[in-house]
Amino acid sequence: MTELKERDSMICRACGLEERASEGYPCAGCGTFICVVCSMRGVTLCRECAARVPDVQPGGTAPGGTAPGGTAPGGTAPTA
Repeated sequence: MTELKERDSMICRACGLEERASEGYPCAGCGTFICVVCSMRGVTLCRECAARVPDVQPGGTAPGGTAPGGTAPGGTAPTA
C-alpha cells in the first residue's frame, strides 16, 4: 500500500504546536493560524501581532477581550 504524503496540519502562530488545519481559527490581527487550544484559552492574536500592540495582555487579547482595532474575538464590536 502506498503511503499518504498529504498533510492537513499547520503550525499555531501563538504556541508553536502543529495541529490539524481544520481545527483552528485565524488571528484577529493578520489571519494566520491559531490552534483550537489557544482559541479556547482566549488567545486571539499570534505572537507577532501581540508584540506589535503595546496594550495586549499575555495570551494575545487586548484589555476588555478586544482585538486590535476595537473588535471583539470573532469580529464583532464589543458591547458597552
